Amino acid sequence: MIYTVTLNPSIDYVVRLEKLELDAVNRIQEDLKLPGGKGINVSRILKQLGIPSTAWGYTGGFTGDYIANWLTEEGITTAFTEVAEPTRINVKIKADHETELNGAGPTVSEEALEDLEEKFSHLTADDVVILSGSKPPSLPGDYYQHLISLVKVRGAQFVIDTTGAELLASLPSQPLVVKPNHHELADMYVFSTTGMADLIPYGKKLVADGAQFAIVSMAGEGALFFTGEAVFHGWSPKGTVKNSVGSGDSMIAGFVGTYLASGDALAAFRMSLACGSATAFSDDLAKTADIEALLPKITINELEEL
Repeated sequence: MIYTVTLNPSIDYVVRLEKLELDAVNRIQEDLKLPGGKGINVSRILKQLGIPSTAWGYTGGFTGDYIANWLTEEGITTAFTEVAEPTRINVKIKADHETELNGAGPTVSEEALEDLEEKFSHLTADDVVILSGSKPPSLPGDYYQHLISLVKVRGAQFVIDTTGAELLASLPSQPLVVKPNHHELADMYVFSTTGMADLIPYGKKLVADGAQFAIVSMAGEGALFFTGEAVFHGWSPKGTVKNSVGSGDSMIAGFVGTYLASGDALAAFRMSLACGSATAFSDDLAKTADIEALLPKITINELEEL
């Protein structure tokens, strides 16, 4: 079973207007209210791929109910831990410039911590836990490392989709896959990049430092894939980008779901590209038909052997 963990989910309130003017009344042309949070996005894409998952995390109040009800209607299994304060609302303004207003998140009590962590005690070696996104401010800075230790003691595998010091600290525990973008990779290893060639030594380092596989996304230039044996460059056809939110989560879902089903890492990379691009070209996360339409159009070239 795949378990996704979203410690700080949200309702993403997406509003569209031609131009955002400060110190003025702005009229919204279109709006969407979507369940947000990186792990939740992974579960939603896995559902489109026909792969079951269970969504864990902290939810509270009417906003938490909104998220849980949405996922239930989509046929996604949830086992959220309830907290006293409402789940946050993040505002995504899509106008002449994209602007995000993200809430901090609720306080998580000791009882809620114990409830979530008890779920980890039932993991087995056949399970994969996907840890994604930000943490509520009440949680300690090393909380992901604590959860990774709970995964490892049960013999399960994990994926972590975060950045910086947290991602670096997770590498010795051998995550199944990591997926920083090119800017995040440069920040992690403190180097300057002017193009794809600069990224390759540090993508290799992700694997040398412990990741089983690594994907480095490069926005419109596709992504690099590192297996420990070879480096690949993959990309999809150009399209109109409507939604940068959730594209990376879709890549994680496509890779993990396909790799667990087939054991074929290159096929998993191909699916990750199709899922990520299909979401980028959609208003919400990608649907099955969008992913299937893109999959045969993905191009992958081997760059070099390690």
